[in-house]
Amino acid sequence: MTTSRRKFIKISALGLGGVAASTSALKMFGANTYLEGLVKQNIAGEFNKTATYCEVCFWKCAAWAYTDNDGEIIKIKGNETDPHCHGRLCPRGTGGVGMYNDEDRLKTPLIRTTVDGKQTFRKATWEEALDLIASKMKDVKSKYGAESFALLKHGSPGSHLEHLFKAYGSDTIAEPAYAQCRGPRETGFALTLGSWIGSPEPTDIRDTKCLVLIGSHIGENMHNSQVQEMSDAIDNNATIITVDPRLSTAASKSQHWLAIKPATDIALLLAWMNVIIEEKLYDEAYIEKYGYGFKELKAHVKEFTPEWAYGITTIKPEQIRETARLMAAAAPSVIIHPGRHVVWYGDDSQRERAIAMLNGLLGSWGKRGGFYFKEKVSLPKFPHPAYPKPKWGWEEIGEKYPYAEMGITSELIKASIPGEGENEKYPIKAWIIAGTNLINTIPERDVILKAMDAVDFIAVVDTMPMEITGYADVVLPECTYLERYDGIRNAAKREPSLALRYPVAKPKYDSKAAWWISKQLGERLGLQEYFNYNDYEDVIKWQLEQVGSSLEEMKRLGVKKFERKTPLYMEDGEDFEFATNSGKIEFYSDELASKGFDPMPVYKQHPEPPQGFYRLIYGRSPMHTFSRTINNPNLSALKDTNKLWVNPKVARMLGLKNDQTVWLQNQDGVDSTFSIKVRVTERIRWDSVYMYHGFGHNNKKLSRAFGKGISDTRMITKVAVDPLMGGTGLRGNFVKILTEDPYKNSKV
Repeated sequence: MTTSRRKFIKISALGLGGVAASTSALKMFGANTYLEGLVKQNIAGEFNKTATYCEVCFWKCAAWAYTDNDGEIIKIKGNETDPHCHGRLCPRGTGGVGMYNDEDRLKTPLIRTTVDGKQTFRKATWEEALDLIASKMKDVKSKYGAESFALLKHGSPGSHLEHLFKAYGSDTIAEPAYAQCRGPRETGFALTLGSWIGSPEPTDIRDTKCLVLIGSHIGENMHNSQVQEMSDAIDNNATIITVDPRLSTAASKSQHWLAIKPATDIALLLAWMNVIIEEKLYDEAYIEKYGYGFKELKAHVKEFTPEWAYGITTIKPEQIRETARLMAAAAPSVIIHPGRHVVWYGDDSQRERAIAMLNGLLGSWGKRGGFYFKEKVSLPKFPHPAYPKPKWGWEEIGEKYPYAEMGITSELIKASIPGEGENEKYPIKAWIIAGTNLINTIPERDVILKAMDAVDFIAVVDTMPMEITGYADVVLPECTYLERYDGIRNAAKREPSLALRYPVAKPKYDSKAAWWISKQLGERLGLQEYFNYNDYEDVIKWQLEQVGSSLEEMKRLGVKKFERKTPLYMEDGEDFEFATNSGKIEFYSDELASKGFDPMPVYKQHPEPPQGFYRLIYGRSPMHTFSRTINNPNLSALKDTNKLWVNPKVARMLGLKNDQTVWLQNQDGVDSTFSIKVRVTERIRWDSVYMYHGFGHNNKKLSRAFGKGISDTRMITKVAVDPLMGGTGLRGNFVKILTEDPYKNSKV
């Protein structure tokens, strides 16, 4: 076994400092002391409030953050005028103050060094750390070209650093939210309807008569306005149909729960289309005017009867027919939801295409109760020179995936390993990682470890000592969203609106905002003309003035709405051109056929669990987002670990009891680092097990997250890659349940 050049370094007290001395930070612990103090203070006096929008998930709900007279952040409430939240935040949003108060936060820049032959971190000044990163960026650019320096990013910090990288000359940029999450749905819907879904999704749930969820866990993923609208839809007696191997929260609120056999969703979608077409339940006028390739689709699905699908999905033919008829009866006020995290089995773009086609058959695109046309404000970018044109970037690295429209993280990682991927043509020599715990995000951990050992330099920008920081050469502590400016939120929805993120408090410790980090690096690289402002407030002021607002107005309102300039829905029979090659809804794709792909979705069997193994399914907890919130003191108090959902049949076979401690081993012999407790429940199929995502952290400096539950990402060592856009299908991994500690005879 070879020795790794880049040793993992545990972030020590050197980089963390002592426990925060503020009263509010200390009050987070103990029985109700924080809440008791909050109540007393609320009685005693008024709070100051500041406009912000949430960073705990991508929904970016606008909020008011309240501070006491000492400037300490006390609570966060939703902004009543915000169409993303309507004044109500989810548990994650209200718990956002825990990010600010978390005493485990990164507190100072750190630089990797060697002392007595051992790699460790030392404290550094910002000048030292930024000078070192800038010098590495200069070296890489002079030796290999700017393209060889990659940015792997997520969220607001990533957007600031993306501007820096493009000014520097690199478009070697990727984020896991694309190829490890939502990318296939964008490809499937773009090929069929000519439009990305985007965030938030333009689903008209509040007015729908029928909502169909396929592995979409509304109520657990806590996409705020969708959760609220689904509640309204239930009150309005809308039909809810949920397809899921697990009785999710959404499934428990549904009239129909179809407990599908995993990896067979395309078969169900084809059978639904069979029923709708054979029984002539489709929207004939809509398809006649807007459809392309309907005859080919009709012939294609003729053999895919409910009886055929029953033998594959285990869903009874009468259930398939009944649910298809319910959708058609509600049309066009029907939504077959595209989902969010849709990288499952490697044919995910085709599955999403089938979902888009089903919506097309029912005439729901552009219709009330189906999918509305979203609109956002035309907000100009702050002036800067044109970016230099790179010689290559993410497109060339991912060129074998013709429908990739963003960087594919896993491909950039492979291109960082000499002799693998396209490294010889497109060598990546250094990384900056911002806002993503890459080691717990990307599957095939051995590949990312190999890549990190191969690159010359890694810098990490984060608020917390996540596992990825242990592999960095430089660690930069970012302040939380409550302590900084960021770009104006300008998300497309029913009504255009802007939301302001204004600093609620000064950055704690020696942390800095990503916009400041990017500007400082840019100036060191001679790119001052791309950062022609003193403070990011200058950028925001200028942008707001261009749309007839001002910083003062936005500080007062938090959210400003604008009038729509285009219709929300399509009129019946109006002339409308879809942004596809044919200008119509493409049930048959000539383009896919010309490139050697299936022009219409086809069901293909996927690997099944070996004897004694169960398919590993994972999902979101309402209290947590990814792995980034597991250590949050507010949210950890609500859920501090995950459990393994096991069907009673399996529990009887293996002699498992509720709350029994077990370990997992996957099909490639990888053991879970930690243990997990069993939850015996009828809410999961017998051929699968389920756990919440994001747990199982192995960094002891995450004092509330360390060792709590199992990391699902660690157990994912096999991926099925989507040939259209490069998405990494993650649900083809199988685990067996171990009742004895696999490490009991060894040192971990």
